[in-house]
Amino acid sequence: MNRSDGEKPTPTRRGFLAATAGFLTAAGASIGATTEPTTSTGQVNTPTRSDPGATEPFWGEHQAGIITPIQSHTYFAAFNLTATDRNQVIDLFKKWTAAAARMTAGQTAEPLADDPDATDVDSAETMELGASRLTITFGLGAGLFIKDGQDRYGLAKQRLEALVDLPRFNGDQLIEGLTGGDLSIEACANDPQVAFHAVRQLARLSYGIAELHWAQTGFAATFAPGQTPRNLMGFKDGTNNPSVDDPEAMNQFVWAGNESPAWMRGGSYLVVRRIRMALEHWDRMKLSFQEQTVGRHKYSGAPLGGSKEFDPLKLDTVDADGNSIIPDNAHVRLAAAATNDGARILRRPYSYNTGANFIAERWPPWKQAMEYDAGLLFVSYQRDPRTGFIKIFDQMSKLDQMNQFVTHTGGGLFACPRGIASGEYLAERLFETA
Repeated sequence: MNRSDGEKPTPTRRGFLAATAGFLTAAGASIGATTEPTTSTGQVNTPTRSDPGATEPFWGEHQAGIITPIQSHTYFAAFNLTATDRNQVIDLFKKWTAAAARMTAGQTAEPLADDPDATDVDSAETMELGASRLTITFGLGAGLFIKDGQDRYGLAKQRLEALVDLPRFNGDQLIEGLTGGDLSIEACANDPQVAFHAVRQLARLSYGIAELHWAQTGFAATFAPGQTPRNLMGFKDGTNNPSVDDPEAMNQFVWAGNESPAWMRGGSYLVVRRIRMALEHWDRMKLSFQEQTVGRHKYSGAPLGGSKEFDPLKLDTVDADGNSIIPDNAHVRLAAAATNDGARILRRPYSYNTGANFIAERWPPWKQAMEYDAGLLFVSYQRDPRTGFIKIFDQMSKLDQMNQFVTHTGGGLFACPRGIASGEYLAERLFETA
């Protein structure tokens, strides 16, 4: 994966930026820090700006893109494997590892070719854009281990107990073409083209071994200094995240531990959901109704009954009439750790907008109309989805007042292995033990 002594130096995006620094300037000051891995609030969902050449580490104990402060754009993609034997999969993971290490360092996915007839090299459309804090996070779906009852790669016995099939929740309207996958890649960067380029190159390297199943772009909705991003409903999203600055909290809620095999320890389980929002109807609701639905004040982000965003939820407080300050079916109440036996997950929320759809409305007068195909790309990490997302969302899918405005249309569950050490490749220990 490293350049040999006899190999010619190759152009890099970062090198180009250095050469043209006379007319390139930084994109702006960071939110809380420039290239620091965490923010002063410990909130992974606080976006940060940085110069185009800023990089995030690729090698390490954990995969980047999990507790990394959120970047402004994401490109998520799920793949289905077409490989006929495990050696092809291993070869793909080696190629992906090498390319990801290069791209997150601001380089092209592969060394550029001198041969004008070469076709299997980087597409080069981002050479001048810098790394833009690119992170690439890989996930393994259940289909890698066993699919349609077949142990395609001799990995069936290695399937993790926590890598379950997600249950069908109340209200799910999952589209097959937007659900599942054998492998996942999430590329996040402060430039949308850099994020897309990363997935595009990894997809190119997978030709004949895997094929794209579904993909979704996303964007963070704010860059206000030190603030939590807002989703398209206008509310702050991810306020109750456990602090990424708290190692104990990360070990308890995010990182897989000794219950997992060595290749998974220090990894995490990704649950991604594509959630369409009925913004046309939400926008007609009174502010007071919106706040009762969410359980927070819209503008300050404070919980109902509080004045500041990070005030504790007053779940036991009632008003003069004996009604709960935070309604029983409010979104924040049903998502709170206190109502889920202490369960918590780490959110990295992105919004999406892919245009408009023609639908038959589900609200009176039930006419046919156009709606935005926009909403939330829900991305969450947890130590175990059975005690994380599944536990939390089971009651939310049944009781959450917000359900009248949102529809889950796709997603999946993936095991994101431990971080990759220099000289290793993605999930190497999995194949060594299988």
